[in-house]
This record gives sequence, C-alpha cells and structure tokens, in this order.
Amino acid sequence: MSASITLPTAITAHRSGTAIRTMKTKQALTILSALAQESRLAVYRLLIEHAPDGLAASAIAEKLGLANATLSFHLKELSHAGLVTSQQSGRFIYYTPVIEAMNDLIGYLTDHCCSQTSGHCGTAKTSCKPLVVASRPSRKVRTSSL
Repeated sequence: MSASITLPTAITAHRSGTAIRTMKTKQALTILSALAQESRLAVYRLLIEHAPDGLAASAIAEKLGLANATLSFHLKELSHAGLVTSQQSGRFIYYTPVIEAMNDLIGYLTDHCCSQTSGHCGTAKTSCKPLVVASRPSRKVRTSSL
C-alpha cells in the first residue's frame, strides 16, 4: 500500500524558483481536526522528530504503546488529512510526515499576524526543511554462534 497525498493548494507567487502556496480554510480545518486527538497528535509529532525518513508502523506502535488496529485507524486519519504518506518496503510500511503540510498550516495561521495593529509580532517566515535525506535503516540480521 503506497499512498501519495498532495495538499491541493493554489500557487500564488514564485520566490527564488520556489512556489509559495496558499492554504484554504477548509484544508486548515481538516488538518486541525486530524490533530485534535491525543494519539494522532502524538503520532504526528513522533514522525516529525524522525523526518524525513519516518518510521515503520511497528516502531510507531512500540514507541507510543498503541495497538496495531488503533494505530492503523489514526494513521488513516492523518493520511486523509494530507499529513503523512506511506511507503511499503519489504514487509514493513514506513510512514513519513508531509513537511509541506505542516509549513503551509503554520503559514496559514500566522499569515496576517499583527496586520491590524502598528506592532510587529515577529513571526518568522521560515519553514521546516530537513537537510539530509537518509536511507531507510537496513534490517539487522541475527546470527547465532555455533
């Protein structure tokens, strides 16, 4: 099962060859609704910590103490919201966070910060950009000494 989720966004401008996207209110609500549950928020935060590689579903379940069926439900909800993607690798399914979705949501929430006052709130126009794309961890093979 390999899913590729792309948030539908409108391209509004280009800056240094990078598209600047505008998130719609409905998209923001979908993402916020998906994250408004304790286990899903914990899963997403764990995946962000392990970006850009992500984690195998079994590792997520182990680290958070979630039953496989429960985790599967939560990952499905995060996937439908466009927050995670999955990729099969051998017997394992790896889930990775969609960093652009997080950055777009942060941009949506802070886009007009302090626009109605003379003050400057200092919201940074930066985004999360993992620097190194590491390869999937190799499987460890157990050997027994005879």
